[in-house]
Amino acid sequence: MKVLVKRRLLYCLLVALTVSPAASAQENSALPLEELQVFAEVFGKIKSEYVEEVEDKELIRFAIRGMLSGLDAHSAFLEHDDFEKMQTETDGQFGGLGIEVTKENGLIRIVTPLDGTPAHEAGLEPGDIILKIDGVSVQDMHLDEALTRMRGEPGTEIRLTVHREGVNDLIEVDMVRTVIQIQSVRSELLEPGLGYLRVSSFQSGTAQNMRVQIKELVDDNQGDLDGLVLDLRNNPGGVLSGAVEISDMFLDGGDIVSIKGRIPSSNQTYSAQPGDVLNAMPMVVLVNGGSASASEIVAGALQDHKRAVIIGTNTFGKGSVQSVIPMNYGGALKLTTSLYFTPSDRSIQVTGISPDISSQQAVIAEFLDPDTQFRESDLNQHLENASPEEELPTPGSTLQERFGQDYQFLQAVNLLKGMTIIGSSKIPDQTAEG
Repeated sequence: MKVLVKRRLLYCLLVALTVSPAASAQENSALPLEELQVFAEVFGKIKSEYVEEVEDKELIRFAIRGMLSGLDAHSAFLEHDDFEKMQTETDGQFGGLGIEVTKENGLIRIVTPLDGTPAHEAGLEPGDIILKIDGVSVQDMHLDEALTRMRGEPGTEIRLTVHREGVNDLIEVDMVRTVIQIQSVRSELLEPGLGYLRVSSFQSGTAQNMRVQIKELVDDNQGDLDGLVLDLRNNPGGVLSGAVEISDMFLDGGDIVSIKGRIPSSNQTYSAQPGDVLNAMPMVVLVNGGSASASEIVAGALQDHKRAVIIGTNTFGKGSVQSVIPMNYGGALKLTTSLYFTPSDRSIQVTGISPDISSQQAVIAEFLDPDTQFRESDLNQHLENASPEEELPTPGSTLQERFGQDYQFLQAVNLLKGMTIIGSSKIPDQTAEG
């Protein structure tokens, strides 16, 4: 019986691999028969000797998940329900707490809380490690299961136990689930001529929303803006099209981002069309360690074209592209298929975007160290950057004073004022010859 199970499984695996598109694309690649035999033997041993009976379907699901999680931190198999939830989130409305999370060393780590959500209002921070959900340990819990536990009916309570860098005691955070409706763009006229745009995530309607917000800023100003602060801090990313459209708004031409993978035919470059909504007026972009993926595409494009000055700290460094491939039997495969490259051919992966002006947020001393911020390079299965390593610029001296609650923002505004005076979108020369 055991031999029959192994033979049937091995036969099914061989057939599946032989007829798969990958196999036909790589005809010269021999099937790893020995490894398949090992897999079949392990499967048979589990079926016959594990302490509890396990359904064949469940074992196969475990194998699929393990296969994908071993590749990198972002590839995953999405069950039918998870696939539907992901599509809902892309549209900008879903139920839960409003946090972007990732899996690292068996634990769930927060990339960033989304603006105006229970997680944001409860004070959760990028880099916080979730240890328990309603008293249940997340150690070795699959990310999908953790997300399911955090979601629930609006109005229901949930408690997260988190560890925060630099804090000795664990933090208990009580929240109430709500329907998360992401207002991805908000704006404010700071003073006559100076506009502020905060983008918390890139959803399918973010670009159109931003156009509306810019028009409202111009109307409130009763004329064209003199300069703009674009705040991408703690923006975990989102859909690629949103990042491309928003970059295009502020560029008058040239490349925005290139996508390169193993299959040359899938490589693609997105370029800007003529027309800059600000007519080349000065612009400052705020970023930090919570700015990831689509945020880094926008910051990298504006930086490479010298269209804006980037202020803040090094970004997260998620420069990989995940293709969501619907499966014939339900669910989908989220697979890393390529990498992002900025217009100057820089890979964002791991290294992220280094700001033109490094500015640490004015917070308690132990949190000033940029090395304590959680980034793509901290992920256990992160993909390496294939480009030659370049030494990152050293951050400026430690802040001596606190200028309000948001020093980075105030520094961006002051820089923007200086740029509007000299009418330049580049960093003002702070040196003078005597």
